[in-house]
Amino acid sequence: MKNKAPLIFGPVHSRRFGISLGIDLSPNTKQCNFDCLYCELEPAKTMEKQIDCIGVEEYILAIQNELKKHPKIDVITITANGEPTMYPSLDKLIDELNHIKGDTKLMILSNSGLINKQSVFRALQKLDVVKLSLDCATEKCFHKLDRIDKTINYQDIIDGIITFSKIYNGDLIIEILFVDTINNKDDEIKALYKILQEINPTRVDIGTIDRPPAYDVKPISYEELTQIASKFEGINIAIAHRKKVSLHDNYDNEAILNMLSKRPLSDDDIENLFDKDSQQRFQTLLRNNKIIKKDQGGMIFYGTR
Repeated sequence: MKNKAPLIFGPVHSRRFGISLGIDLSPNTKQCNFDCLYCELEPAKTMEKQIDCIGVEEYILAIQNELKKHPKIDVITITANGEPTMYPSLDKLIDELNHIKGDTKLMILSNSGLINKQSVFRALQKLDVVKLSLDCATEKCFHKLDRIDKTINYQDIIDGIITFSKIYNGDLIIEILFVDTINNKDDEIKALYKILQEINPTRVDIGTIDRPPAYDVKPISYEELTQIASKFEGINIAIAHRKKVSLHDNYDNEAILNMLSKRPLSDDDIENLFDKDSQQRFQTLLRNNKIIKKDQGGMIFYGTR
């Protein structure tokens, strides 16, 4: 079908991935197998497959032109006005992009709905970074919050992500968006944590609603996000929140090391959780090699030896 909207957007600067050039695999209309309550796009009936598709050659030509104008791109991000893995020629597109991208990383942002489909499963293995959504751990939550298409089984999503994580060699990032009264309940958080331990991703990004949602749902506070993060012990958690609240508590050396032994912290965590004295103690511990830092999917995290 002839395209009416831009295929490529950006470049935009991302704190986590650098300079990103985006590809929209559904530029003309929303095409998605989820109808998430928090979606920024207008509500739309879920669909099993795309009916409005742009050819691979048109995308490759467009990205080649953009790379000529912007040669210093850190990552090409495959996304969609909906769900990008529904694009029928995804495997071919990824092959062509890998052929022309050079040292630029190739990433996808997916809702995970088709992760158990073999053609999608194989195609995603060819990417440098795969970012998958996993808002829920139970069937009730999947149907209430993500409003998945009737052709999708929630357990296939969970099993598919776990299986993918065992063989994928790139950076696997899980994204969870918390909505008040739905997936921020203790039993749902505990179930999510159990699944995350099985997945053992490079990083988990947690956040909440920060733009007008499609339906009448509410965000949770930054303080609650930090409380949830503290329950995901041993996992690299990055908190995404536009209206951050600086808690600035005071921690002695023992408390800092104890905190880091349970959950690695990012620079944002250090800035928002620690007061000035605690930040100075943190820097001293870092200089004395009591704390180590690692790059996890484009973000620096600090932990203990």
